[in-house]
Amino acid sequence: MPGADAARQPVIRISGLHKSFGPLEVLRGVDLTAHAGDVIALIGSSGSGKSTLLRCANLLEDSQEGEIVFEGEPVRWTGTGHRRRPADAEQIRRIRTNLSMVFQQFNLWSHLTILQNVMEAPVTVLGQPRAEVEARARGYLEKVGIADKADAWPAQLSGGQQQRAAIARALCMEPRALLFDEPTSALDPELEQEVVRVIRALAAEGRTMILVTHDMRMARDLSSHTIFLHQGRIEEQGPPAALFGAPKSGRLQQFLSHLTLA
Repeated sequence: MPGADAARQPVIRISGLHKSFGPLEVLRGVDLTAHAGDVIALIGSSGSGKSTLLRCANLLEDSQEGEIVFEGEPVRWTGTGHRRRPADAEQIRRIRTNLSMVFQQFNLWSHLTILQNVMEAPVTVLGQPRAEVEARARGYLEKVGIADKADAWPAQLSGGQQQRAAIARALCMEPRALLFDEPTSALDPELEQEVVRVIRALAAEGRTMILVTHDMRMARDLSSHTIFLHQGRIEEQGPPAALFGAPKSGRLQQFLSHLTLA
């Protein structure tokens, strides 16, 4: 049945991905598949390629080799190697609107209120009716616990509140998947927990998410699949219970050795 096939089709599939910055090879043939409802955590040392992989998935970075397929539709490329670029601007716009990114540094527009920040992309990029978007935006601000901050400016919010606003902005695009790039690393521990609670609630809803994080407890507790990257390659991957409870790779054992995960 077509419906069953669609249910099995990954939201995003990446295979054999290579990415270099000049002579520096950052990704060396990485594969990743996320089905609807998957929460995939990318972990590894600084410089292992985690954030670069996320940015390549969202086509914010051009890769030199490999395939990226969004809901069964391969990204079309022109050129090869360092001259490889996406060939279809409309396809890229469509994919990016369906893979909403939440960045480490919030990236809110300082000259817009929180409500305006959340509404901006659906209104200006997708051309959706303002009244419809406003109702949806207020609902998402309620979901992340800052409905009372709708008319505030970003500078008036704490870091945790700004990151929750950024999550509401991503949700307002109603994407097929959410991509989180170190969403809590710029926050102190108390504010970090505000954001973790929101991400935990989204995971419980069955949202499809790919999460780059330094927070091993969050990776262990929230992910359905964990990928450990080392020097641009997947060193080990699998269910979080296996990776955190009985890591096979010596490098992963070393990476986890200093952690205390209650």
